[in-house]
Amino acid sequence: MKIFAKAKAAWILFEFLVTVPIVIFLMKLWNDKHWEFRKKWSKLQSYLTGYKLDIVGEPDPDAELVLLNHQSLLDIIVMDATYPKDLCWVAKREIADMPFFGQILTLPKMIIVDREDKKSLLKLLADAKERLGEGRVIAMFPEGTRDDGKKLLPFKMGARFLASKLDLKVQPVVIVNSRQILDSLNFTAKSGTVKIIYLPTIDPKADKNWYTKLHEDMQKILDRETKQS
Repeated sequence: MKIFAKAKAAWILFEFLVTVPIVIFLMKLWNDKHWEFRKKWSKLQSYLTGYKLDIVGEPDPDAELVLLNHQSLLDIIVMDATYPKDLCWVAKREIADMPFFGQILTLPKMIIVDREDKKSLLKLLADAKERLGEGRVIAMFPEGTRDDGKKLLPFKMGARFLASKLDLKVQPVVIVNSRQILDSLNFTAKSGTVKIIYLPTIDPKADKNWYTKLHEDMQKILDRETKQS
């Protein structure tokens, strides 16, 4: 069956190479409809890539910062397809610097972070404050990179710094099974269900150890979901 998983991954890559430039072109033409185009493209992916969704809990309308575990490119797609507000993703500069395709981040004003720049946290703070003022919700992967879908990597300090400095309401989200459906590292893909689990919103001022506890709580949920699958 591995050959079918490779073939499906090749199809998804081809489809992305065709459809992402269309989205970029549309965003260039209609500057005020970036979120609309991204959302429609993301919803379309459930049909083109063959995944289903199972959503547990609800987005908090007062949340200002969404923190998620990161397994796959599919994490961003399923959130953009379903989240009721315009998410502003915090992304690595390496992606934004890709010729042409990097515009999928720069045109809709995602927050680009250069991990080699010592001033990156200050830029993150300033950019996040601006996007929040525009009514957007900041979305971050506190691990900083993709995990294996079972064990969370240590959380980096960027999300904690942002939440405390701007006094943000934080809603954690656990995404389950996205890597099994679309694994870009091993270049495989298959049909299945992505589960999005919304956790209660956190007020960082209420507990100075909230960040450590968040890692523990998200890991417990992943452990539980992995055993059930």
